[in-house]
Amino acid sequence: MRRSYRIFLLVFIFSLLAQDFAAGHQKDTSVTELPEISVVAQIKQKSNLRNEPLSSSVMNFAEIDRRGVETLHDLSLFTPNLYMPEYGSKMTSSIYIRGLGSRMDNAAVGIYADRMPLLNKNGFDVDLWDITRIELLRGPQSTLYGRNTIGGIINIYTLSPMQYQGVKIALGYSSGNTYTAKASLYHKFSEKAAFSIGMNYYSSDGYFKNTYDDSDCDWAEGGSARARLVFRPNSKWTVDNVFSVSRVRQGGYAYSLYDPQEDKIMPVAYNDRSGYERTMISDGLSIDYKSEKLHFSSVTSWQYLDDCMTLDQDFTVKSMFTLNQAQNEHTVTQDFVLKSNDSRKKWQHLTGATFFYKGMDMDAPVWLKEDGINELILDKINEGIHTVMPFADLLFQENEIELSSLFKMPVYGIALYHQSEFVLGRFRLTAGLRLDYEHSSLDYMNAGALHYRFTLTMPDYKLIETRLEGKEKRDYIEPLPKLALSYSLPYGGNLYLSLSRGFKAGGYNTQMFSDILQNQVQSDIMADLGMGGGHGGSVSAAYSVGEIISYKPEYSWNYELGGHFNFLDGRVRADAALFYINCTDQQITVFPNGETTGRMMTNAGKTRSLGTEVSVTAALNGFDAGLSYGYTNAEFTSYDNGVEDYGGKKVPYIPLNTLSANAGYSWYNVCGAIDRLSVSVNYNGIGKIYWNEENTLCQPFYSMLGASVKLERRWAGIEFWAKNLTDTKYNVFYFVSVGNAFYAQGKPVQYGVNLYFNF
Repeated sequence: MRRSYRIFLLVFIFSLLAQDFAAGHQKDTSVTELPEISVVAQIKQKSNLRNEPLSSSVMNFAEIDRRGVETLHDLSLFTPNLYMPEYGSKMTSSIYIRGLGSRMDNAAVGIYADRMPLLNKNGFDVDLWDITRIELLRGPQSTLYGRNTIGGIINIYTLSPMQYQGVKIALGYSSGNTYTAKASLYHKFSEKAAFSIGMNYYSSDGYFKNTYDDSDCDWAEGGSARARLVFRPNSKWTVDNVFSVSRVRQGGYAYSLYDPQEDKIMPVAYNDRSGYERTMISDGLSIDYKSEKLHFSSVTSWQYLDDCMTLDQDFTVKSMFTLNQAQNEHTVTQDFVLKSNDSRKKWQHLTGATFFYKGMDMDAPVWLKEDGINELILDKINEGIHTVMPFADLLFQENEIELSSLFKMPVYGIALYHQSEFVLGRFRLTAGLRLDYEHSSLDYMNAGALHYRFTLTMPDYKLIETRLEGKEKRDYIEPLPKLALSYSLPYGGNLYLSLSRGFKAGGYNTQMFSDILQNQVQSDIMADLGMGGGHGGSVSAAYSVGEIISYKPEYSWNYELGGHFNFLDGRVRADAALFYINCTDQQITVFPNGETTGRMMTNAGKTRSLGTEVSVTAALNGFDAGLSYGYTNAEFTSYDNGVEDYGGKKVPYIPLNTLSANAGYSWYNVCGAIDRLSVSVNYNGIGKIYWNEENTLCQPFYSMLGASVKLERRWAGIEFWAKNLTDTKYNVFYFVSVGNAFYAQGKPVQYGVNLYFNF
């Protein structure tokens, strides 16, 4: 009832606003639609990315709408070599591209929304609504964009009130008892000023059940709002401010236990609560000045993220241990760019300076529960004690033990960069260099307390307290060059050859502190008993904090050969690229051996990736089609963890193949009641994906089909759609916790209907 009321209220408010604007903006005899050509404020690239010496994919408003792209997960289904699996919650925004990527901490792909960088991976998974253009630039973009763009960047541009005026309303219902509602108002006061405001809401029961209590596992509820003001006092100046806020509450973490003996994935079943909450607020201010010769740009942003993840971290019906991780972060960024603005000149140049500061406070206590205390600590200690004292036991008074962890993680950086392009007939030579400085630090305070009793010598329980405190810091100075040569073809398009260096920042393994603290507590108890830490093999060797607390940056060299080709006066376009990447200190997520409670990032020795991207698009007389294919062969060339040499093994979580195809056709003036009828179908194929360094587990190549039918009449439309029509069963994630293996499965077949109103 509450959900229905919210949707009704949202639509009612914007319906009232629509009455004032409908007369001036609706069409009498044709469908109300956005222009096919999206106008965006490019600053670091050309307006047509196909003129750049790089591999890219672009979706305009019509393509985004036709393919049902509402999240970055959807985007990854249609772009070669980009893989963003949907699992866990909106916090788990893993992105893989060209053999690079990570499951936690720093991302391999940078994301920019209206030119504002999103620096926290926890905030990547947002709802995309009223999006006019999405760009994916593959390969290192570190020279112009800096840290954490080692695999590429994604640019997202929202609809500008200078570009469109009117009211947009959309309602939807789909599988999983999923409701969606979106409403937005775009108004142009004059040729100098325009304003927009919009909001969206969604609610879903999800697709998976927790069989422990028959509850909805991946339910979700959330929404967002965005306001934008654009001011152009004259032809030279533009001021554009975008303010947004979003909120999400969800369950999630539909992880299923894997039985290796039966080779069977069990139903989701765990006893403690799991979920995620996130609040984000951001404001981005862009100021542009254009003269005949120069273009100056300033982008200033502030972002606030407050989130909390609650996990039954053993994901079983046992009471082992839970994690509650709350983060509070403020981010400030500033980017200045000065570039040439006369395309007739044979020397095109761009110079920039950037600064960022990110301050995070984290509170991440782990609660060891009764089964966890017995199985992870007491059983192991007593097993060792019984080898010399069979009738003695170590006992704890508590049924639950809190291992508290508090962290402060400030990081800031400054960079200067320059890029020059020289036009030599049909040849263009591009050279660039960036100098990045970054400082990061970690202040940690961890504590655990419990009452213990050794039955042989102690009649009463004794309190023991363990504390771990310290500080770590790192400084990096990174030169990030690029070099490219392109040749303009006589009939349009180009060929290019490029070399570039990528950089992904290092970080700190905060999720290992629960294991570190557990071992320290055990060691302190044994020392208090006069047995020495780990006496008799009863306690595993204590972790060395200095060895595992941090991980190093990741570096790559990307060698690329590609081209962009036009046929039939540009109605058919083809793009192709070959790449080879040498990566050193690649960051991968590992789980320490044994029944551990944490996970950590470590640096593999060296990896290499080679592959290709090919895409073809065609638009002919109401018919449009697209085909794209990506191939990535990513292997360890040098990685020995001290137990096994993984040289020659495939890098986990990287799809070997990504394949997509889509086709659509539109009929106009079908009958008196229908102005346009559009039908589209799409196909997606992904795999093979290895799940571990040993390459003993994998997800084979799998395929999915989707389709949609849309009918439009003047300012209204209705769409029927389906995803995964084949109801393909596939896995999107694998991990190990406390010695058990788990899978996350992909969503089943989904059906939905959407209503649209554009006044």
